[in-house]
Amino acid sequence: MSTTEIQDGNALPTVETARKLGVLPEEFDKIKDILGRTPNFTELSIFSVMWSEHCSYKNSIVWLKKLPKESDRMLAKAGEENAGLVDIGDGLACSFKIESHNHPSALEPYQGAATGVGGINRDIFTMGARPIAQLNSLRFGNPELAKTKWLVKGVVKGIGDYGNAFGIPTVGGELFFDESYNTNPLVNAFSAGIVEIGKVAKATSYGVGNPVFIVGSATGKDGIHGATFASEDITDKSNEKLPAVQVGDPFMEKLLLEATLEIIATGHVIGIQDMGAAGIICSTSEMSAKDAHGMIIDLDKVPTRQANMHGWEILLSESQERMLVVVEKGKEGIIQEIFDKWDLHCAQIGEVTDSKRLHFYQHGNLIADVPAHDLVLGGGAPQYHREYREPAYFQEFKKFEISEIKDVDTEEIKKVATHLLSHPNICSRQWVSQQYDSMVGTATRTTNSPSDAAVVRIRDIKRPDYEKSIAMTVDCNARYVNADPFVGTQIAVSEAARNLVCSGAEPLAVTNNLNFGNPYVPEVYWQFVEAVKGMSVACLKFSTPVTGGNVSFYNQSSDDGPVFPTPTIGMIGLVEKPEHQTSLDFKNDGDLIYLIGAPKNDIASSEYLYSFRGVKKSPAPAFDLDEEFSVQAAIRKLILSGLVVSVHDVSDGGLFVALAESAMPSTLGFEVSTDTNFRKDAYLFGESQSRVLVSIKPENQGEFQRMLGADLKAPHALIGKVTGADLMIDGQTIISTSEAQDLFGTSLGKLFA
Repeated sequence: MSTTEIQDGNALPTVETARKLGVLPEEFDKIKDILGRTPNFTELSIFSVMWSEHCSYKNSIVWLKKLPKESDRMLAKAGEENAGLVDIGDGLACSFKIESHNHPSALEPYQGAATGVGGINRDIFTMGARPIAQLNSLRFGNPELAKTKWLVKGVVKGIGDYGNAFGIPTVGGELFFDESYNTNPLVNAFSAGIVEIGKVAKATSYGVGNPVFIVGSATGKDGIHGATFASEDITDKSNEKLPAVQVGDPFMEKLLLEATLEIIATGHVIGIQDMGAAGIICSTSEMSAKDAHGMIIDLDKVPTRQANMHGWEILLSESQERMLVVVEKGKEGIIQEIFDKWDLHCAQIGEVTDSKRLHFYQHGNLIADVPAHDLVLGGGAPQYHREYREPAYFQEFKKFEISEIKDVDTEEIKKVATHLLSHPNICSRQWVSQQYDSMVGTATRTTNSPSDAAVVRIRDIKRPDYEKSIAMTVDCNARYVNADPFVGTQIAVSEAARNLVCSGAEPLAVTNNLNFGNPYVPEVYWQFVEAVKGMSVACLKFSTPVTGGNVSFYNQSSDDGPVFPTPTIGMIGLVEKPEHQTSLDFKNDGDLIYLIGAPKNDIASSEYLYSFRGVKKSPAPAFDLDEEFSVQAAIRKLILSGLVVSVHDVSDGGLFVALAESAMPSTLGFEVSTDTNFRKDAYLFGESQSRVLVSIKPENQGEFQRMLGADLKAPHALIGKVTGADLMIDGQTIISTSEAQDLFGTSLGKLFA
């Protein structure tokens, strides 16, 4: 097709135009080669969003391909559908995914976070799965700053308002503060749902003549070039791009959920995809490329909220609560009737072709003609091998010597305990969780039974007595990853698996949200590469394949530099029976407390070292993947044996915090003795990995020790007992339980009051 046949109304764009749209000069040349001509502005805009980092993963895909993606439970190829999908038995599958909404949340925290929640849930129900729970992983800067307080309050309210109104419980998550996030917060949203195997919807398009529908909300000018905005650094001019932030409507999303599941159940849906990043152009191109087809789309038929929208605005808009649906020809009336019932837009805007191209018309004119395959990840989108280089700080961190830090005495133990229990990285997240509805749907098993992972019962109307539950968690200590990306990311995977195991679940699979700075900075890209390598090693060890996820680069600013590298791990597991679910809280005065796993003389990267001692430079905590695997195997067998009363992993804040978190829920105490083979600060506050705290009934001690010694051969030690009150170390009261509860429970709320 010649250039003259393309009607766009603008002069042909130049290299400078391309630069302003985030397209590199060499990419502009490649676009001209693909089209055989210079693109018009609409076509260049199409390529700019589809080849943005956010959509194409052009700077990350060469490494993401190396992640393990195979298991007997995998039902969808990683990254090829709207979300991951794993077999959980009995004809059911779990769909789950995590994605970021970092840049929008940095500018408009309420809508940025709210639309992140909406988008991730749409990814789940476009698979045909009904969402059952959501989590979030949040990172903010110095909590004393006014800007941080504004961001935290806005993000938390946005998540709560959207999730609560949508009717899906928010069952857990994580919250972390560090100055590296002062300008650029991280808002990662996770959702999981259940679908019957055989009733899964695909993100595809085929069948010449099959109609293409846009359904849900009308299209507006919000979110235009949102994908491009998410693919650049935060600067002092970023507020000028506020229109790139989407606006959400949870009540509309609830209607869309029900209508979507209903049309999928008809069996007449060929393919369906959420309109997230890059809107209509993303959905049409990815669905068409999947099965080597094309589409003819009439943009005049797209329901719009504003008059006289340009074609490129309609194509790139990221207005929320919209889907693209391809339907069997002749079944249009059935689909239309369902959406009419739910009072939602349902407009046929085009049809499927065999051209492998996308033809977009407006006002009777062809305004864009582009090949679908060349727009998408795995097709013609560029893939780069970026330069990477070990940063100078890495070797500096390794020079840390524990001998240069004085150990603690009894009085200082009390000071450290008070510091940690009230620290915003460790204290109770109750101020946050109270703003979320965790009990809607009445399937959450951990609201009043605290555990290391959230556990949600699977409701099956065909089998009212169905017993299985899904356990889920999101984990990443970014301080560890910054200290050593390879080891720190292994720890993130391991802690996610450990949290599931400690809750009584078998880990199944992973989704990830890889949050890093600018990939064109060699030191930042080195962090990314090392993190992916570490994730691969750990996921292989735990047989938890990566089902997909999200890469979020450009999380950095001119003032603060890059954020800590934050490869957030979302992991799901299966709890086969209710009696296998295990909580972290002590139950009975007099129960015995054991530490499973070997302590280390290590305080590296601990909250104690970082914030109490003020030492910022140290390596990742002591960690051995084989040791971690053995400890988790032992814990799983102990839980299945029924011998343990409570199980809690030792993580942020070390052993003392784990003990306190186990004691406080039932207003109990503990009396434990430290091991004289180790420094007291390392034993109590160090964060060396592969340790789990368990309590047992005294009458089960013999069988318990026999299993650990003879069958499991796991390192273990009896360290004390549960008491009626007070937290005691080596015969000294460190703090009363009531004081600990007050510090732990109210500190975050007071900080953000």
